Amino acid sequence: MLDLKIQSADQPGDDTAGDDTAETETARNEPSASDAISRGSMTGGNGPTSVGPHSNGASPPGAAGRHVVVIGGGLAGITAAIRLREAGAAVTLLEARPRLGGATCSFSRGDLQIDNGQHVFLRCCTAYQDLLARLGMTGSVTIQDRFDVTVLTPDRQARLRRSGLPAPLHLTGSLARYALLTPAERIRAGRAALGLRFADPASPALDDQRLGDWLARRWQGERARRRLWDLFIISALNIAGDDASVSLAATVIKTALLGRNDAADIGIPAIPLGDLHGQSAQRLLARLGADVRLAAKAAAIEPPARPGDPFRVILARPAPAATSPDAATSPDAASPSSDENELTIADSADGPVQPDNASFLEADAVVLAVPAAAAARLASAPLAARAAEWAGLGASPIVNVHVRYDRRVTRLPFAAALESPVQWVFDKTRAAGVTSGQYLAVSLSAADEYVDVPAARLREQFLPALAAIFPAAADARVLDCFVTRERRATFRQVPGTGRLRPGPGTAVPGLALAGAWTETGWPDTMEGAVRSGQNAAEHIMSELAALGAAEPARDQRVKPDGIAARASS
Repeated sequence: MLDLKIQSADQPGDDTAGDDTAETETARNEPSASDAISRGSMTGGNGPTSVGPHSNGASPPGAAGRHVVVIGGGLAGITAAIRLREAGAAVTLLEARPRLGGATCSFSRGDLQIDNGQHVFLRCCTAYQDLLARLGMTGSVTIQDRFDVTVLTPDRQARLRRSGLPAPLHLTGSLARYALLTPAERIRAGRAALGLRFADPASPALDDQRLGDWLARRWQGERARRRLWDLFIISALNIAGDDASVSLAATVIKTALLGRNDAADIGIPAIPLGDLHGQSAQRLLARLGADVRLAAKAAAIEPPARPGDPFRVILARPAPAATSPDAATSPDAASPSSDENELTIADSADGPVQPDNASFLEADAVVLAVPAAAAARLASAPLAARAAEWAGLGASPIVNVHVRYDRRVTRLPFAAALESPVQWVFDKTRAAGVTSGQYLAVSLSAADEYVDVPAARLREQFLPALAAIFPAAADARVLDCFVTRERRATFRQVPGTGRLRPGPGTAVPGLALAGAWTETGWPDTMEGAVRSGQNAAEHIMSELAALGAAEPARDQRVKPDGIAARASS
């Protein structure tokens, strides 16, 4: 349940008139962007990381004056661009959509700001929290004082809450009182969890095993797996609990539940995701002097023909006005639908790409911070053999059912549900700017059975399901109900995928990969995305430092038509 991948949709949908006036919550106690810049560092998962290898924060040798193109403006690309710019590199960030933020975004529906889905993080997600601090957004999220989750069923409820004891004792009392399992099941569950505590997530043998089989061998029956283990695994890995890779499940359990006693405390955005990530990143990158180009899509990457030559990033021809992302009423284009309450989130790599060979950028290095399919397309020539393997990662969907009521139906900020089609439900009222009634978002991970179900049928199924766990909803009037879905929210985190995830380096010097699908030691989550951006930036800086010892830096000039040219200094 670390950095729960409860929703990962990239794109929102159309506007629909609403009755309420939006009132976006402002950030609280935010450090200013200038304060963040003056710190000159970006902390990573293990503590502060300076902007270069020097303790005084100087740029690494060879970084200054080098030009790096970062393709992709999600959390991975944002992180890489910040790190590289702080190291002294000239950075151009290309993002195909008309906004930054990638898989975390917001869109307008009437007067409200609606997140494409629910993203939460845990206190152990240190790299992500460091990025928030870097963006000046620490005050725009809230974190529990203690891990505390209410688990609802149609006829009863249970609670999982940590104590102040050190791990792993901090959850023993809560597990001992967990009413949805028998006393014998609780004891066996504790023993199985301790077994994962001593497992090595990096072991290839673990990556080849299904979690369901591993748990069954440790006396975890069907009911225990559904009522306890699935609560954490499905939302964290976006895959059916039994089908998950034991390696990735062990990372989740060890890091979040068996690490520090406060590791699993849940954090939630208090403002729309578009403000939290995209807008704040655009402001910071502008202050740092990075060249951010929105609605700019890369069509191909041409590696250097010989040592010392530049990369050429070929830009795509602009999309026709009718199909351009800017033509949509929301920040991104959504798949057409006759139902205004059904919004299918399109991937930024979807659709044909027409290269414009007259428009290109030249660079000393390139960071590909895009989904695996887009990375394989862009790097197909230089990395054909390895890129073909990335298709084996597959994709797993996420669906969200959004409901607005005319009154409050629950006081819980969020809850998990069992014996119900509802998995997790979140109160989005305040973050969306709703001033009356209540807005709930039901998040469905591993949503293969729902991704093709029409919105009307999902409404018929989930409105009664919500009333079953929140009795007050039965008497409330539904003001709005709509569905967002993403077919490729994450890669399928099943056995065998560990060997398919590439590291940041490639066979082409100066070309690095980033994205939560790459090998970070974490699942496909926001934390994994940020760590991948850090890894890619560090890899590129190392290669630029080596390049700096061999040849002088080149100046970058941009012609009036936007085509970059290089000239020896």
